Amino acid sequence: MRVALIAVFAVTLSLSACSADEKPSVAMPTAPIIAPGRPGEPARTLSPSEAAVAVPVETPNAVDVIFMQNMISHHRQALDMAALAPTRADSDKLKGLASRIKDVQGPEIQFMTSWLQQQGQKVPDHHAAHTDMPGMATPEQIEALKAASGKDFDRLFLQLMIAHHEGALKMAEQALVGGSHQKIEEVANDITATQNAEIRRMLEMSAAMSG
Repeated sequence: MRVALIAVFAVTLSLSACSADEKPSVAMPTAPIIAPGRPGEPARTLSPSEAAVAVPVETPNAVDVIFMQNMISHHRQALDMAALAPTRADSDKLKGLASRIKDVQGPEIQFMTSWLQQQGQKVPDHHAAHTDMPGMATPEQIEALKAASGKDFDRLFLQLMIAHHEGALKMAEQALVGGSHQKIEEVANDITATQNAEIRRMLEMSAAMSG
């Protein structure tokens, strides 16, 4: 959108520029300018005067920054839990789920880290304790998961990871309500969609184990 609007203004300026021997043109361009909407919103038709102020200057607020910092720590614990599955899980489906969590959340951590660095904000230390965040497993629960194997591991993993994902949904909802930056809105929506789908899958797996 920014590139399109800049291009329109460049053409407008070039058409309205005059040499010293010519009368300046007073006609304003009348061609409509289509501005794409934000995710879930329709596009808008702007007049040239509206387009002049249509490009937003996005500045993240405290909610945006805290969400990204906390979600890095939240994702890191999920990866630590998922890393236990290949050698401890009994179910191949659970091993596949753990692999997917790693494949999705690893790149998300990289993106969130880069975003914070671009904003001049602190990236949380890998060993920072954040058990107060929604869904985070306690150190005792992590130790119990490490000590488990086979079907016992599968049951405990699903119990902890479902709660972990539900916590991430709460964090994403807080960001969508209180955040101001479009990129954080996109990240929160992506996390909501992905983890909702994985929760449904884990609930099905848990029900099959209990049946």
